[in-house]
Amino acid sequence: MSKSNDKLLGVILAAGKGTRIYPFSQSLPKPILPVSNKPLLEHQIEIMKSYGINEIIIVIGYMGYTIVNALGDGSRMGVTLKYVDQSETLGIAHALGKLEPYIDSPFLLLLGDIYFAIEEISFMVDAVLSGEANAYLVSKIEKDPEMIKRNFAIIEGEGNRVRQVIEKPRYVRNHIKGCGLYLFDQHIFDAIRRTPRTAMRDEYEITESIQIMINDGYSVYHSPAVNKDMNLTVPEDLLLINLMDLHRHGLPNLIGNGVKMHSGTIIENSVIGDNVVIEHPITLRDSLVFKDSVIKSKSNINRAIIHEDNTIPC
Repeated sequence: MSKSNDKLLGVILAAGKGTRIYPFSQSLPKPILPVSNKPLLEHQIEIMKSYGINEIIIVIGYMGYTIVNALGDGSRMGVTLKYVDQSETLGIAHALGKLEPYIDSPFLLLLGDIYFAIEEISFMVDAVLSGEANAYLVSKIEKDPEMIKRNFAIIEGEGNRVRQVIEKPRYVRNHIKGCGLYLFDQHIFDAIRRTPRTAMRDEYEITESIQIMINDGYSVYHSPAVNKDMNLTVPEDLLLINLMDLHRHGLPNLIGNGVKMHSGTIIENSVIGDNVVIEHPITLRDSLVFKDSVIKSKSNINRAIIHEDNTIPC
């Protein structure tokens, strides 16, 4: 499904600060940290483009100007980008509620700090556009209960219809995880207006809004179309996401433009940004190097992130 889809809008939430991703958070918000030498948000925009979405709203907050500077108006990627400032980071439902004046059609929503590899979701898009479903949650069959506890659990009824969603459950009842990728029609905004601030995190959770839709009798479904996903929370996650993306595309390495390496340098399973300089004949393995970095080390580097003057072991 690659032709233009004027009936479906794209929304990406990219307002969070991400203090645990330090030191990157000092200069870059999580959604524009590099994955295979381009901002994470570009990978999400590519997902949206594959479903014919050419108008995308990005909700920004912390250092939002850096996101605007990195992506511009979207023309370089063949889309039109609009930016809305969340002003206060009070949860996903709060961020989405800010967009009600700008949205008059069904939309695909992605969280801007998650890396996704997904299967075909055209049938979900068609179901929401036709009115057969009011919402579709793109889910994953997750064998690790701890990963479900970090996200949200989906309790299903008959025919993949969602009966209940539980934010960060203490007790895991099945293997169905919500992944931060959703399709909604406009009924979600009625639910958001009635969403209370939760005791757990003192935020307006989108899972509360989804549960209100379910309780109101709207048709909410899920389908396990996510093959891989990873929340970008700590520096090691950024390395793992880059290595995951390398593997997905069958690449032994990815080396950017203008890289200068000593003739004896060996690169193995690593991502090297543009204009990197490696001064000595070292082996760099399972690592990520930010653009414009100068590596002066005479020792081999294994499983690390090199960012400006920092080498972060992972």
